[in-house]
Amino acid sequence: MATRGRPRTFDRDDALRRAMTVFWARGYEGATLDELKEAMGGITSPSFYAAFGSKEALFREAVALYRQTAGSTTAIALTEPATARESVDAILRSNAIAFSQPDAPRGCMVVLGALLCSAPNQQVQEDMRAIRLETIDAIRARIRRGIDEGDVPAGANADALGGYYATVLNGLSIQARDGAPREALLATVDCAMAAWDAMVGTR
Repeated sequence: MATRGRPRTFDRDDALRRAMTVFWARGYEGATLDELKEAMGGITSPSFYAAFGSKEALFREAVALYRQTAGSTTAIALTEPATARESVDAILRSNAIAFSQPDAPRGCMVVLGALLCSAPNQQVQEDMRAIRLETIDAIRARIRRGIDEGDVPAGANADALGGYYATVLNGLSIQARDGAPREALLATVDCAMAAWDAMVGTR
């Protein structure tokens, strides 16, 4: 049977990837619809709305794609290393590298994409805040797991440690966006990890 309707003249997955890059570089409010449509292959407004529904819906899809691809380093580092210290080190070090890739926008899309929004876009801002809070909770949970497994001393303050290393992580994103070279970001990671033993109470 012949396919009914008019076939799309663009690759939706590729268009989404291109939109993700624009949002990553410009932020939710900084990226205009015209800029997005041009980056997505010059698609028309009817094609845009038929495929994605709205700018906000497109942004949410772009964030999900980012978290599955370029932004997946934290999730990987939370599960693969054997100890909590190795995991935290991997979170910071892998993100310092990811934030400073020469062929991608610098910094983290979740941290920088909607940090401040006007009143009509407060829900977008709140949703990005919720993701950032999830990251803090995940780091704290990984440290608590380290306490349970014995590689972190029982008296360590998992809440304070998680908050501290999440703050370093977010700071790396801002520094990367401001142009800090990768070497400087990794030096910051070295300093943050040098403080680990003192903060967990091993010396």
